Amino acid sequence: MKMAFILFDDMTTLDFSGFHNAVTWLKKRNILDDLTWETCSNKQEVKDDRGMVIKVDRVFQDLSEYDLIFIPGGIATRSLIHDIEFMTWIKTAQNVKYKVSVCTGALLLGAAGFTKGKTITTNPLALDLLKPYCKDVVKVRAMRDGDVFTGGGITASIDLGLFFIETITNSESAQEIQKLMDYPYYKL
Repeated sequence: MKMAFILFDDMTTLDFSGFHNAVTWLKKRNILDDLTWETCSNKQEVKDDRGMVIKVDRVFQDLSEYDLIFIPGGIATRSLIHDIEFMTWIKTAQNVKYKVSVCTGALLLGAAGFTKGKTITTNPLALDLLKPYCKDVVKVRAMRDGDVFTGGGITASIDLGLFFIETITNSESAQEIQKLMDYPYYKL
């Protein structure tokens, strides 16, 4: 499985790092030997919403070559949904098997047309922002509707990672990784 982590200026890094940490354990524990990942953006370096600078692996990489795209949230999602160049790039993920977001990253999935007719979630403070892009918005930590996996607010990123692991492997793998992360809150 080849994963693309979409990064952008003013993203919330905890949205990214919780899911990233959980799913990359799949490689570290030899659960998915063919697992690879890259960070992708519209620029070579991004600065998160707290000022941390992150170098990315690929700039405007065609997202159709991945099996999974992951989009974190952050205040920038509200303006990026109107950025034609950025959204055209995100839309290259139309046929990607798994489209995943945490928090307001769901706005980007929605603006790309990936959540039409689906039930999704986001940060509880942004539920109303998603209504134009989907069938229904619910307040939960992690969920799936077809090819779209969404997580609630910031720390739900870990829950979404474990939920995704449980979905594509089994509950034993999710429990093993949950234990390795010393994360007591996810309930199988």
